Amino acid sequence: MKRAVNEAGVSRRNFLGLAGVSVAAIALTGTLSACSGGSKDGGGAEASKKVVLPTYKEFTGVTADLPGNADGLEAGFLTMPKTVASTKGAPLTGPISVLSETFEVMAPAMPDNPFWQRLNTALGGEFKMQIVEDIGDGYPAKFATILAGDDLPDLMWIPPNQGIPNVGPMLEAKFQDLTPYLSGDAVLEYPNLAALKPDSWRTAVVNGKIWGAPIPSTPFGQVMVGTSRTWDKVGGLNAKDADEFFDKAKQLSNPGKKQYALEPAYVNILHMITEWLGAPNSWAVNEDRSLTHLYETDAYVAGLEYAAKLFAAGCFYPDVNVTNTKALILNGTLGAVVTAGPRDIRGFRAIDKEVQMELLVPFSFDGTIKPTYDMGYGTVGYTAFKKTDEKRIKEQLALINWLSAPFGTEEYLMKNFGEEGKDFTFDDKGNPIMTEEGTKNLPGVVSALNIMSSPESVLYNPGFPDDTKYVHETEKKLLEFAWRNPTNGTYSDTNAKVGPKITKIVRDKTVDIITGRAKVSDHAEVLKRWKSEGGDKIRAEYEADLNPEAPVFKLQPIKK
Repeated sequence: MKRAVNEAGVSRRNFLGLAGVSVAAIALTGTLSACSGGSKDGGGAEASKKVVLPTYKEFTGVTADLPGNADGLEAGFLTMPKTVASTKGAPLTGPISVLSETFEVMAPAMPDNPFWQRLNTALGGEFKMQIVEDIGDGYPAKFATILAGDDLPDLMWIPPNQGIPNVGPMLEAKFQDLTPYLSGDAVLEYPNLAALKPDSWRTAVVNGKIWGAPIPSTPFGQVMVGTSRTWDKVGGLNAKDADEFFDKAKQLSNPGKKQYALEPAYVNILHMITEWLGAPNSWAVNEDRSLTHLYETDAYVAGLEYAAKLFAAGCFYPDVNVTNTKALILNGTLGAVVTAGPRDIRGFRAIDKEVQMELLVPFSFDGTIKPTYDMGYGTVGYTAFKKTDEKRIKEQLALINWLSAPFGTEEYLMKNFGEEGKDFTFDDKGNPIMTEEGTKNLPGVVSALNIMSSPESVLYNPGFPDDTKYVHETEKKLLEFAWRNPTNGTYSDTNAKVGPKITKIVRDKTVDIITGRAKVSDHAEVLKRWKSEGGDKIRAEYEADLNPEAPVFKLQPIKK
């Protein structure tokens, strides 16, 4: 399992919400501290290198209009292809319980949600999904509470980056080892799971065992997004340098009219700024193969100074607990938010079919620095099974196989769009278009479904092919500046144990600095804590396990 988190940005909307870290850490550590496993000395990292990943067998049932590539460019579909079946019959024989999270507005509960009820029929049993809303402590706190109570649902989403510590001991104590059912050719019994790429499966490997089916996501990372109707007032969501962006943000901010350029996800905005400053994606590989962390760079400090300047100018929305940012973007209250990736413009289109969205491509902070773009994690974790018998394991695997059906299949259409004539209708080009009922009942449920099960990602915006073309072209531009976290695929036991805690220490101080409650110079002191309380040890463990092919990253000088 890849334990390294892209620490450059934090967002509830891209599963980096750390508000509940302390809650989760207390509950999980208290519950599992006596369990064994998960240490490098005990074979965790070495064993994970030796595990035989599931055999990959590509799904070839449909052909993309806009091809992807090996660099990460996602394939694009301008219309829905003629769908094909990828499974034989309903996977369930009875009810099943699930814990997941939604990053959309909560949908009506199952008794009041016809789409959910129709999904139950398609699956062959009652899909009893407890959905956690993306508010406050959110998923980590709910996860910890359920785990501490020892009454687990059948399936639980294990996020890769929500501050859940002691993952190895937790899995060994509470969950089912699925290696015998998924390793090597065993996975071919579940063709949709076999269509998940090896890089995705690595997420689900801990202590040399496969603990669940991975949930692939876009390989692209965070981007800033806004509407054309807002940003056209200042020449568009673009800038030649940081000074021009500051001027645009200030022009769009008018507290008297309750208008603000930026959402108050301060670390997300800082992430965008450090890309303009040419910062590394979490870690930089030096010429001598040593590692330098983002927090140790001049770019991070310069980013703090700039973000604090934006805050002092009144550019941030004042309520840090704001939830429905999409609506605020669409009504002009907010200028820009940071989303999980370029494809997320479709979420705005679902609410406002007339809106035109813009994506900000990183620019040079001062006209001389070459910007960077941080590619994302590539998955949103995996879904683990609580310990059970073989018959139940196979039924649950059949369910996840159904839910992981690729784009272009009948199962994918049902899971994401529902039933024709009720949840959606086909337009004259064969695209599924949500009905009013579907728009109300689906998004909150579909978001939760796709957080706990998903095929490999493609670009598709039903009825809006120009959006697909725009995102596809933007991805090409982003790839020109793209860097991946060089510790992807490597393991640090110290990071697994204390990484969330020491990251939160830095981020708390980061927010204090941006909001004027602390000085930029205070970062140096909190950096010392981060290094002494685990950062230096994490560095050493990553250096010892570093991919020899990880490219050297040259840190650029920052003008003072």
